[in-house]
Amino acid sequence: MKSTLVTICLLISLTTTASAWNHFGHLTIAAIAYDHLTPKARARIDALLRLNPSYAQWVKGVAAQDKRKVAFMRAATWPDLIKTDKTLHYINDGERPNGPDAARNIGYADTLMHRYWHYIDIPFSPDGTNLSDPDVPNAQTQIVAFRTVLKDPHASMNVKSYDLVWLLHLVGDVHQPLHATTRFDQQQPKGDRGGNEVKLCTAPTSCNGKLHLFWDGVLGTSDNYKTAMKKAKGVPPADSQLAAIPDEAIWIDESFQAAKQTVYAAPVGVGEGPYTLDTAYKTAARELVEQRIALAGIRLAHLLNEVLK
Repeated sequence: MKSTLVTICLLISLTTTASAWNHFGHLTIAAIAYDHLTPKARARIDALLRLNPSYAQWVKGVAAQDKRKVAFMRAATWPDLIKTDKTLHYINDGERPNGPDAARNIGYADTLMHRYWHYIDIPFSPDGTNLSDPDVPNAQTQIVAFRTVLKDPHASMNVKSYDLVWLLHLVGDVHQPLHATTRFDQQQPKGDRGGNEVKLCTAPTSCNGKLHLFWDGVLGTSDNYKTAMKKAKGVPPADSQLAAIPDEAIWIDESFQAAKQTVYAAPVGVGEGPYTLDTAYKTAARELVEQRIALAGIRLAHLLNEVLK
């Protein structure tokens, strides 16, 4: 992880839609999920996570009784970490899938970043601007692929470990509304890249903020796993009927609808802005984010309990 919050924020602001929820969001989702895993799923997950090359770093300095949960939580941040930690030696293969390697699933032998796996750009336009279909592969195709491999008794442990770590992350990603949409309008006919091209004023003299970055950090900005564990206990519980929905296509459509109804609501207007968010907007954002975080955590647990039973 990066040594300072400033570094994290800078890196996120310079990337595109490939980052969803900051580390704190993913840590919190994973903490919720871990508390709802079956003992059998926990045991299988622990064995798989130990195969990740970063496992020793995840549990370094962590109390023995917390190591399994903390490893699970930190594993959920790994697909973002490989984009910023140069010591891991991952290759930036771009923001859009390109060639047969884009969808390959070969385990830790794959050193591509696969930024385009983190989102699905479902398009919409408020003014009739022409739309572009989402690229493939994307977050939805990969959730399906990784879920299938984890259920396959013939798949290698190496590939299952790799797919598990990605699945921990992507289930969280698709619950972030701006990872399920891109808005097209006359000012931005090529799309706003999940709100990354929409500017916000965060101070009277600073209008370099991004709508996407705001939504990544609504829940908080800490990298401390203990803080995330505490937050996980304090998030209002997810609606049980919604939490039981196993279909990733429905999760994504929920995020897409939430983006249209809440993310792009006033004072955010059409075009790149800049816009200044008011208290009502920020309050609605926090309520929505807590709902999405809670659902992501429970749904992730349900998914893992099913595929690892």
